[in-house]
Amino acid sequence: MTTLMVLIPHFKALHIGMLLLWCSGLFALPLMLARHDPVIGQTDYARIRRATHFAYLFFITPAAVLAIASGTALVFLREVYVTWMFAKLVFVATMVTFHVWIGYVLVAVAEQGGTHSAPAPTAPLVLLLVAVLCVLTLVLAKPDLDDIPLPGWLTEPRGHQMPFDVPKR
Repeated sequence: MTTLMVLIPHFKALHIGMLLLWCSGLFALPLMLARHDPVIGQTDYARIRRATHFAYLFFITPAAVLAIASGTALVFLREVYVTWMFAKLVFVATMVTFHVWIGYVLVAVAEQGGTHSAPAPTAPLVLLLVAVLCVLTLVLAKPDLDDIPLPGWLTEPRGHQMPFDVPKR
């Protein structure tokens, strides 16, 4: 067993931990922005906005980067080039799109002067919930989706040597 194969459980633990932080932040930040009473005043809302910006910048975004990086490492280390993995990546891309949308909303809210109205997050949160549940279903069930045709370049190695030796299972 090579050194990299020994690291698989550590990559998996990092991946799961960062996913928990990332997904919880994706759900919490829009709710924090939307759950305010216009009566509370601009000062209190500015404090909420700064807290959400800080969480997005210093916790949620690094968690997203680490989750994606550790997940990518796991794909290559475990050589998981199967259809359910590619379907999972489509839903992960949906989560990344939602992450970018939250960043856009945070910047838009910060640039509004004198008012504090955030968009209603109901529809985007439902889309995020569907994406997260699809990712969980695909990862835990690992359904046989081999009947779905995929191009060969997506499922077969390209003939290039990896920079490290990955043993076959």
